[in-house]
Amino acid sequence: MRPVYVRAAAAVSAFGFGWRGLGEAVMDGWRGIAAADQLAATHGAVQGAQVPEIAPGIDIEARARKLMSRSARLAAIALAQALGEAGWRADERAGAALYLGVGASGCAMDELTRMLAPCMVDGQFALDRFGTQGLAACNPLFAFQLMNNFTLCHGAILNGTMGPNGAFYSRGSGTVAALSEAHWLIASGECGQALAGGADSALHPVTWAQLVADGFARQGLVPGEGAGLLALSGSSDGALARLVSVRFDSVQAIVAALDAAASDDLVLSAAWGEPARAALGARPQADLGMALGDALAAAPALAWCAGLDLIMSRRAQRVFVVSAGIDGVAGLALLEALP
Repeated sequence: MRPVYVRAAAAVSAFGFGWRGLGEAVMDGWRGIAAADQLAATHGAVQGAQVPEIAPGIDIEARARKLMSRSARLAAIALAQALGEAGWRADERAGAALYLGVGASGCAMDELTRMLAPCMVDGQFALDRFGTQGLAACNPLFAFQLMNNFTLCHGAILNGTMGPNGAFYSRGSGTVAALSEAHWLIASGECGQALAGGADSALHPVTWAQLVADGFARQGLVPGEGAGLLALSGSSDGALARLVSVRFDSVQAIVAALDAAASDDLVLSAAWGEPARAALGARPQADLGMALGDALAAAPALAWCAGLDLIMSRRAQRVFVVSAGIDGVAGLALLEALP
C-alpha cells in the first residue's frame, strides 16, 4: 500500500468559500452562527450557520442551477475549486475518482408543495393520488433536484470527472466511508487521483422539520450547511500533506484510538451531541460544530479541511480529526505534515 497525499482541498461554509484560514479561525474562537434566513419563513427564528451569498464569479451557471438542490449547488462549487487548486491535467481530471457523502433531498419548496398538495386527503398523504396526480403537477426536471445522488452527479457532469464514483447517504459516517474508499483506492494503486468529501444542508425546511421531529433540535443541534472536499493523489509532487489513515467505529473505539496522539498533536472535533463531546473530554483543542453548526453529511469534510489548514499554518505536525454525526458512528482521519 502506497502513501496517500492531499493535493488540494475546497470548503464552502459559513466561513466563506475557501479552506485556508478555517482551522486557525476555529482554533481562535471564530463563530459563524446567526439567524438562519433559509428557515425564517417556515420555522421563525432559528440560529444556524449558513453559507454567505454566492458571488456570480464562483457560482454555477443559472441554467444548470435550476436542476440543482442547494446541496448539489454547494458541492459543484466546491468540486470546481478543488479541481482548480489540484491543477491536474485533462486526462487526470477525467480519470479522477469521486466519492461524496450526501444528505436528504433539498429540493425547491414551491415545486415540492405543488407536487404534494393534490396528494393530501383529510390531512393524510395518499400514495395512490401521488402516482396519479402528484407527479403530474410538477416539472419532470424536478427529479434532478429531488434525487440526492445528484448532489454528486451535477458537479461531476459539470467538471468532467469520469473515474470510479459513489454517493454515500450520510448523517456523518457515510462521509467518512467516502474518504475511506478514496484513500483505499489511491493506496492500493487502483487510481492515481481521487476526490472525497461531503455536501449537505440542515437548513432546508424539510430536513430541519425532520431534525425537530426526531428530537435533535431539542437536544441542542444547531443546523449548518456546506461542502468540503479533499483531492488525493498517490504522488507527493505538489502535495500539501499526507492522509495517513481513515477509520470509522463507535465513539468509544475512536476515543481509545486517540491514545496514539502525542502531546504536540492537535485533535479537532466535529462531534455532535453531549454524549460524544463528554466521551472526548478535553482531548479536542477545538470544536468545529461550535463554529459551523452541524452540516450533517458535510460536517466531517469541513473538519478535514480545517485540519489541513492547521497543518499548512504550522500549528501542528499531525492533526487527528474526529467526527461523530447524529447517526451515532464516529470517524477518525489522521493528517500529517510532509517532511
